[in-house]
Amino acid sequence: MRSRLAAAASLLAVAAALTGCAVAPPAPELTGDTFVHDPAFVAGEDGEPSFVYSTGDGRVGDGNIRIRRSDDGADWEEVGTVWDEKPRWLADAVPGVDNLWAPELYEHDGTWYLYYSASTFGQNTSLIALATNTTLDPGDPDYEWVDQGVVIESAGTDFNAIDPGVVEDASGAPYLALGSFWSGIRMVPLEWPSGLRAAGTEDDEPLRLADRQSPPNAIEAPYIVPHDGYYYLFVSKDFCCKGVDSTYRIAVGRSSSVTGPYVDADGVPLLEDGGTPVLETSGTRIGPGGQSASGGLLAFHWYDADLDGQFRLGLLPLQWRDGWPHVEWPAAD
Repeated sequence: MRSRLAAAASLLAVAAALTGCAVAPPAPELTGDTFVHDPAFVAGEDGEPSFVYSTGDGRVGDGNIRIRRSDDGADWEEVGTVWDEKPRWLADAVPGVDNLWAPELYEHDGTWYLYYSASTFGQNTSLIALATNTTLDPGDPDYEWVDQGVVIESAGTDFNAIDPGVVEDASGAPYLALGSFWSGIRMVPLEWPSGLRAAGTEDDEPLRLADRQSPPNAIEAPYIVPHDGYYYLFVSKDFCCKGVDSTYRIAVGRSSSVTGPYVDADGVPLLEDGGTPVLETSGTRIGPGGQSASGGLLAFHWYDADLDGQFRLGLLPLQWRDGWPHVEWPAAD
């Protein structure tokens, strides 16, 4: 039997085909364990469960990436961490590393690629690493995340290697967007099936995609969505991780090429602090950001002023109007 979310999305897809309108799935009313930061969201299809992998907690599972599962896309339960212990080499590569951050999930040719960040707050002695698996479900007998090592490091550079986001261009060539503060959003080419940097590009300067042009360059969490011949670069601007004082907000630009240049709806380049607003603070729902997208839904975290600034998972329909994404908070009770 299909999940409620998948069934609703299927019916709406039929309506969209008949009417020619862009119809998004409904926003699920979330219950259960939704205390999620930096969600990597994968919507279930054809009755399969949905998953959210998210930033770890040093008090749980040695700080490894945390996993939550939902059979209906609405009610969530925590089902463990990627590993019981972090790969031992991380302690030498990133001294002082505690929890692992901001994962990305990408499937290619039957393999799931998990990219994750290892860093310490406010430093760019950071790296993005990779693990691979054939399933996202810890309950599957074939479940095993295999450590594939470092993808990119930023110690001694002018960028910060955290917040991975993977996209393929029209030819199927993969790219990794990354970056937080420092010199903004950058990009490097990858290759399949390894999921690592493309051969011969390991020493190349990462491409520049977005920059705020003034300290502290508060832009991060790139996530690129292909749609109708364009690539849409979603970013989080300003400051997360401050509870009710967080100023995070989601903005977007687009390009006809995966490598840019990206501009907003007013034609302002993202390399010059452009960015069309997507989602911002609304009432007691503070600082949305750390986004990903799957199944017509935009996933993000936000801070709940009704719960003393506790971070929460958000899932809202990703709609398209006049060639630009549109997301709305539901009306407050």
